Amino acid sequence: MKALFGYVVAGLSPASAEDSPVPAQGIGRRIKHVSYSDIGGRPDSVQIMVNRRHLYVGHMFSNGVTILDASDPRRLKPVGFFTGGDYTRTHHLQVAEDLLLLANGANIVAMQSYDSIRGYFENALADSITNRKKFRSGLSIHDISRPAEMKEIAFLEMAGLGINRLWWPGGRYAYVAAHFDGFTDHILCIVDLKDITKPEIVSRWWMPGMNRAAGETSTVPAGRRVALHHMLTAGDRGYGAWRDGGLTIHDISDPAKPKLLSQINWSPPFPGGTHTALPLPGRNLVVVADEANAEMCAKGTFYTFVVDVRAMQNPVPISTLPTPKDRNFCALGTFGPHNLHENRPGSFRSEETIFATYNNAGVRVFDIRDAFAPREIASWVPPAPKRLIDPRPNVALAAKSADIYVTTDGLLYVSDWNAGLNVLQYEG
Repeated sequence: MKALFGYVVAGLSPASAEDSPVPAQGIGRRIKHVSYSDIGGRPDSVQIMVNRRHLYVGHMFSNGVTILDASDPRRLKPVGFFTGGDYTRTHHLQVAEDLLLLANGANIVAMQSYDSIRGYFENALADSITNRKKFRSGLSIHDISRPAEMKEIAFLEMAGLGINRLWWPGGRYAYVAAHFDGFTDHILCIVDLKDITKPEIVSRWWMPGMNRAAGETSTVPAGRRVALHHMLTAGDRGYGAWRDGGLTIHDISDPAKPKLLSQINWSPPFPGGTHTALPLPGRNLVVVADEANAEMCAKGTFYTFVVDVRAMQNPVPISTLPTPKDRNFCALGTFGPHNLHENRPGSFRSEETIFATYNNAGVRVFDIRDAFAPREIASWVPPAPKRLIDPRPNVALAAKSADIYVTTDGLLYVSDWNAGLNVLQYEG
């Protein structure tokens, strides 16, 4: 049993954990708290990227990206801020080769009044925006060779509601989830970066029924949303997460002509929300997180699936990661998976140890050496925030661990939609 900052962080029994308050630095098992940052007064944080000992943090509501000096992880220092302008959300980003690719799109929550978080997740994007404002839509590219600065060197406009998320581990092509006018929601867009100052769209791919402008008719039932959250790649294969549309696997050997190899959707009976499909190519597995998107478990339990893809044309789920049970998380707010550490080049990479965020259940680490019987091996439960940045009504005052970036020496950078950024140390 270890003490940290004057309290016990490991060894709580499930019963005592159920009843005990969460201290300011959280409660960890094989994970210790290192530091906290309110990100220069903008605590709403989503995706985190690392370059030259600096962090680049995208915001959910604050219309921008904050740059933090992380040379001493115990004392993160804000050193810069970039904004794409009012009503322009830039919550997702990618960093490689001293370049930063930034998703620019509509700050939907700022311009639209949803009655709960489900309003966003259960309607096609094109139908849920009725109060459209002026914003910037497309892909911006920034030189970050001088870490405290983001010098914009290119902008690829995409007429529509903008980019949700993207994947670019370096190299010639970026894989973008973007909405274009005439479509119901975000689709796959592959961008050629051969000339970094003149990026070009080389292909687009979407589910049948998404292209309204071409006369396609959606068959998606009311209350469900088919949209690409984002695609991760491994070699010449792409793995797309389509919210209530499930998982797709693509041949991307010719980026100008992506080919669908297979699709699997376990919703229904499961509640959907497919968010991240993490390929483990050395094991012919994909770990697929379904994003919990309802308060108080109103839509049931969301899971993270382990999928066997030895036969790409016939993916088969073989297990789920264990659902945290050390507290009554359903009673506290949004509970269940959000995202996975994505095994980026330059970060911690493993096909046996999976790091995940679980909203109010914080960080969970899983051993999947036995892919049929994954087990949890470490955890960190965050405290509730002092206040909500999220302006939507009917949102519980609860932790919302969002994204996680794991360094090669086991540092965990963990964001929260409302509550800033925590630096943790994995002790496994």
